[in-house]
Amino acid sequence: MQVSLRKWERRDRDILAQLANNIKIWNNVRDRLPHPYTLKNADEFIRYCTTPGIPFVLAIEADRNLAGCIGLEMQEDVARISAEIGYWIGEPFWGKGIATKAVALMMDYVAEHFPLLVRIYAKIFQFNAASMKVLEKNGFHLECIHRKAVEKNKVIWDEYVWVKFNDAVK
Repeated sequence: MQVSLRKWERRDRDILAQLANNIKIWNNVRDRLPHPYTLKNADEFIRYCTTPGIPFVLAIEADRNLAGCIGLEMQEDVARISAEIGYWIGEPFWGKGIATKAVALMMDYVAEHFPLLVRIYAKIFQFNAASMKVLEKNGFHLECIHRKAVEKNKVIWDEYVWVKFNDAVK
């Protein structure tokens, strides 16, 4: 399967709304992803992602079909050398290695466009073993576990912090 990353486009709105409007995805991401996910949400998200400058959030394509989303949340002030990576894959594309390839492509993108970033990290709910495996396959290591750090679906969970360092930056 051919996996690639690209900028978001207005034409993505219908498929984005269809893929993101899935409780199984929402259960594994932060609550700021709306559920239910509407066309209006898709429009707002695409507008946000297409503001001028180097994009931080990209569309994931699999065999030229929109399959998900991957992005960076740049940190500020003294943490400006760090970024949090986040991603989700639409359910029809699960179990095909797309997330693993997308993370690898994003790390290449980071090296090209953000070479001064030293630390890329992800915060994963304790029950999301699939996402942890994706990160491990991409050279991330488990840095720590924040015990009882997050609440999702009215349950308190541990949060696993996975990190990868850019050793080229000294």
